[in-house]
Parts: sequence; C-alpha cells; structure tokens
Amino acid sequence: MPTSNVVRLLLVDDHEVVRVGLRTLLTQHDHVTIVGEATTVAEAINGAARLKPDVILMDVRLPDGSGVDACREILAANPAIRVIFLTSYADDDSVLAAVLAGAHGYVLKEIDSAALLRAVHTVANGQSILDPQVTERALSWIRGLGGNPGLPRTDPLSGQEECILALVAEGHTNKEIGTALNAE
Repeated sequence: MPTSNVVRLLLVDDHEVVRVGLRTLLTQHDHVTIVGEATTVAEAINGAARLKPDVILMDVRLPDGSGVDACREILAANPAIRVIFLTSYADDDSVLAAVLAGAHGYVLKEIDSAALLRAVHTVANGQSILDPQVTERALSWIRGLGGNPGLPRTDPLSGQEECILALVAEGHTNKEIGTALNAE
C-alpha cells in the first residue's frame, strides 16, 4: 500500500504509443505519479528494483519474454509491489499464468480511463481486480460450464475450493483469503 495518497507507478509496455497514452492519461490526476517506464522484461525488473513503485502496469507480452515471468521475479524480490496486467490478451492461459505469478490485477486494454484509474487505486490499496469479461470466463471454466474442452473438470469443487473461488471473485487478496480460511 502506498505510504502517501499518491500512487507511484511504473509503466511497462513495448509500444511507445501505449506508454505515451497511459502517461498522458494518468499524469492528469494528482494521485498518480509515473516514476518510470520500461519496454522489456529486463528493464521492468531493473526499474522495479531501482524505483520501488507502488504499482506496475505491465503488458503480458514483451519483446524479450513474458511479463508474467517479470512479475514473478519482481514480486520475489519485493512482495510489496503490486502488479496489474494491462493487455489485449484475454485467453485463459495468460490470465491463469498471471494470477499464478502473483499479479494483483488483470484488465484489458479496452478499459475506459475512469475504470483504469479505479483499478490502479484499488490495487494500490491492497485489493485485487480482474476485468469482468475475464472473471466471467474464468469462473465458467473453473465450474466446468464452458471452459477449455481440453481441460475438463470431472469432479465437483470441494467446499474449500468453493469458498476460495467466492473470495477470489469478491476481489480478496491472498492474505485475506488465507486469514478467512484459517478462521474456519
């Protein structure tokens, strides 16, 4: 969580036009400061270590590798940093990989500016966020109602899995989910 009301943000995208657009949009607001930009996995990892942003807004696919790998390495070195993927890719594999890497948010580039600002502040304040389109597909897949036919779920969710799923859908953090499960 940011130590002040201003969210320190690192932008990671290999497309200059996207970075310029995001910088222009986000710097219009007093509660967001862009502390740096990166175009590659290596730059993202180095920038995160050097700049210590509150939130990283990162694309999934970068020229030298995966943003998911960068996320995993960044969070291993500094778990206080929060990562939101802002991407065009809504495929199940990308979403699952991002969540498993520890991402705190996953939104699609078609998001409007007000929703993006809310997502940045939501994640900076310790919560998680998934794009509604992604959430709906993920929940359907998990419940076996319309997911990937190559990965059918043959057994129903256990009680604990249903509880975890409900908490994830509500946007709870891993720590909050752990606390809730230990209280039962």
